[in-house]
Amino acid sequence: MIPLNVLNPFQYQFDDDLLKNIASEGQVREFKKDEIIIDIGQTLTHVPLLLDGNINVLQEDDNGNELLLYVLESGDTCSMSLTCCVAKSKSRIRAIADKDTKVIMIPNDKMSQWFNTNETWRNFILQSYQTRFDEMLETIDTLAFMKMDERLLKYLTNQVKLNANTIISKTHQNIAEDLNTSRVVVSRLLKKLENDHILKLSRNKIEVLEF
Repeated sequence: MIPLNVLNPFQYQFDDDLLKNIASEGQVREFKKDEIIIDIGQTLTHVPLLLDGNINVLQEDDNGNELLLYVLESGDTCSMSLTCCVAKSKSRIRAIADKDTKVIMIPNDKMSQWFNTNETWRNFILQSYQTRFDEMLETIDTLAFMKMDERLLKYLTNQVKLNANTIISKTHQNIAEDLNTSRVVVSRLLKKLENDHILKLSRNKIEVLEF
């Protein structure tokens, strides 16, 4: 039985009955930074509810290159894992902990049952689909219409907002993988932003000066 105070990120989204059911049926799991939570090709038996931390949701092309689709925060769930659970299909995404992360795993059968019997759960699932869909459309727009320097600056801005911190603890290679480009390109553009006094580069860390 999970203590109800652990469910604080969801207390304003779910009614008391649902919170009690989640506390009874859910399993708390913790993942270290960079640990894979859901992998491509995995058969999913549980849906994650994010209690603490951030999760990067990525897709991989035929050459093994990854593209960041969206980032989950506390109080979120992954709509693409929901879809796989409902369709009983294998995962097409990879979910990786962007920092030390804690989730509650909800069994598939409970997810489906609550969707039919609990309005607050149903609203949460539908809103999650809409939010993730909007974020993926934004990703597509970014890829289609923005130059790489604009994409990089947008990425850095989102990281500052996401972590409420102007210090971004990522290597140039990490950023290149998230943006599906090369480390050389990222390093060159970061150096230009540093020369423009927008940020300051340090080893495995970037400080955004102008936000």
